[in-house]
Amino acid sequence: MGTEPDGDVLVIGGGVVGLTTAVVLAERGVRVRLWTRDPVERTTSAVAGALWWPYRIEPVAAVRAWALRSLEVYEELAARPGTTGVRMVEGVLGETPLDEVGAWAAARLPGLRGATAEEYPAGSGVWARLPLIDMSTHLPWLRQRLLAAGGAVETRTVADFAEADAPVVVNCTGLAARDLVPDRSVRPVRGQLVVVENPGIDTWTVSTDADGATTYFFPQPGRLVLGGTAEEDVWSLEPDPAVAGAIVRRCAALRPEIAGARVLEHRVGLRPARDTVRLERAPLAGGRLLVHNYGHGGAGVTVAWGCAEEAAGLAAG
Repeated sequence: MGTEPDGDVLVIGGGVVGLTTAVVLAERGVRVRLWTRDPVERTTSAVAGALWWPYRIEPVAAVRAWALRSLEVYEELAARPGTTGVRMVEGVLGETPLDEVGAWAAARLPGLRGATAEEYPAGSGVWARLPLIDMSTHLPWLRQRLLAAGGAVETRTVADFAEADAPVVVNCTGLAARDLVPDRSVRPVRGQLVVVENPGIDTWTVSTDADGATTYFFPQPGRLVLGGTAEEDVWSLEPDPAVAGAIVRRCAALRPEIAGARVLEHRVGLRPARDTVRLERAPLAGGRLLVHNYGHGGAGVTVAWGCAEEAAGLAAG
C-alpha cells in the first residue's frame, strides 16, 4: 500500500506567483503545501522593483484581465502598507502618450492624466497613481498569510515532478521551469538594480530612451531603487560595476539629487521570460493533475492575483 499524499495540492515555487497561488488555494479551503528552492526573501521576486504595470508579458488580453484583478487586490492591501508592503504611489510613465495607455487601464485609474513639463521634463508622459510593492515586506507577509490559512512551507529543490507527492501539483517555478518541465522557451532576462539612500524623492518615474533602454526609480521605505537593465539570455547574477554606474547616471539625469546618494546595495535578478504565460492543465503519471503557472517575465507582481485565481480554478476543476 502506498502512503497517501500529505496535502491535496502541492505548489512548487516560492516567488510571488507561487506564494499568491498557494494563498488563494488555502483560503478556498484546500490543504496546501508549498515547496520553495530558496527562502522567499531570496527568490527572484525579492529583487523586483516592484511597480504594478504590465511589462514584458503576453498574451495581451489575458494579461490585462489578470492585471486588473491584481490591481483590485493591491488597492485593498494598500490600506495597510506597513503590514502588506503595498502602497499607492504617484509617478510618471515616460514616453507614454495619454491616448496610448488604453481604455482597459484608464477606466480603472481615475487619476490618470498627462504629465506636466515640470513633472517630466524629458518629454511626454502619463501621471498615474499605481501600486508600488515593497517585496521585502510583501513576500514574508504572503508566507504568513499562507500559514495562517493552514498551508505549509518547506524549503526543497525539485528535479522531477515524480517527486511531487500530491494528487494536484501547481508549477510556479519561473525560470526553473526551463529544466523541470522541461520548457526551453523559458529564458532569463537579466535585470540589475542599484539601491541608494533616498534623497527625498516620493514619486516614481519610468523612462524609455530612443534605443528602448528603460530607466526607473522607485521610492521604497528607507531607500530608493534605481534601474535598470533587460539583458536577454544572460545568466550572470554578479552585479556589473560599469552597469551600476550607468544606471545611477541615467537616473540622475532625470533627478539630479540622485547623483550624490549613498549606495546601499546592488541587486541582480533574472526575469523568467517566455513568449506567453503558460497557465493550463496537463496530466501527470498516476492519474494526477499538473497545473502550469509560469512565464510571467517582468510582470509577476502585476498579474499575480489574477493568475493565482485562474490557476486555483484549474486545480479545483
